[in-house]
Amino acid sequence: YRRFDYRPKTDPYCQARYTFCPTGSAIPVMKEEDVIEVYRLQAPVWEFKYGDLLGHLKIMHDAVGFKSSLTGKNYTMEWYELFQLGNCTFPHLRPGIDAPFWCNQGAACFYEGIDDAHWKENGTLVLVTTISGTMFNEMAKWVKYDNETGIYYETWTVQASPDKQSIVWFDSYECSKFILRTYQKLADLGAVFKKIQTNYTSIILFSGEPIYLGNETSIFGPLGNKTLAAAIRDFYYPFKPHRTVGGFFVDLLKIIDRVILNHQFYLFYNLEYWFLPMKFPYLNIIYEEVPLPTGSKTSFGV
Repeated sequence: YRRFDYRPKTDPYCQARYTFCPTGSAIPVMKEEDVIEVYRLQAPVWEFKYGDLLGHLKIMHDAVGFKSSLTGKNYTMEWYELFQLGNCTFPHLRPGIDAPFWCNQGAACFYEGIDDAHWKENGTLVLVTTISGTMFNEMAKWVKYDNETGIYYETWTVQASPDKQSIVWFDSYECSKFILRTYQKLADLGAVFKKIQTNYTSIILFSGEPIYLGNETSIFGPLGNKTLAAAIRDFYYPFKPHRTVGGFFVDLLKIIDRVILNHQFYLFYNLEYWFLPMKFPYLNIIYEEVPLPTGSKTSFGV
């Protein structure tokens, strides 16, 4: 996953159905002597709209909560798409423009309060560690760096096979990876985590060795590969939003034909296009345990 020097402005064409981080606020500076509880937060994706529906499929969203002992205030921090998941996973095909158009930025969101009902009803709200105000402030500096340099959401993990020791061709970059990075940063600062089981959702594509195709300019530019450009646009077309049930099923058959019967998938990763020679079982959604980290320091103010 490539990091960037700065976050570009979003194009006005990219519009979110639901406002990104509507009550967001700056991360406060905590007093050094504060003792702050850290909570693991997890709930089904789009619970506000579909309840526990996606929870049955173990498609979960992750966040982290904080509670200050000195002020009694609670805070929530998470990382997610600026323009919803569909826009991060598939592009728009705009009339008159050859190159697919991506609205695939993701970012951190920090706000005061923890919605206990949201996280507890169908998910998780559990204490995982306690840190000092000094550690919290150091974490806040890291969050700023991480947020400014890791700017693109990536839905897919791509592996060679379902085996645990399988080659990972591409790693996802989404909400759970941000939480795992945050936990690791706190562990490196000296946080000692409780010994509890923690599971996270991954959406995995299975592919043979990926084939590099090029970037937007080399494929879709004036000197680009018109045949390849047409194939990529044709591949993404059935993934567009659908207004009718009939249209959805027609395009679903096209997707099955290309991905499963013809073993084809075009991946956009780090602003470049790759061809994935797909293989069985093609796609899997796993809810896998990733242990809480152990730090590189023995103690840090707690």
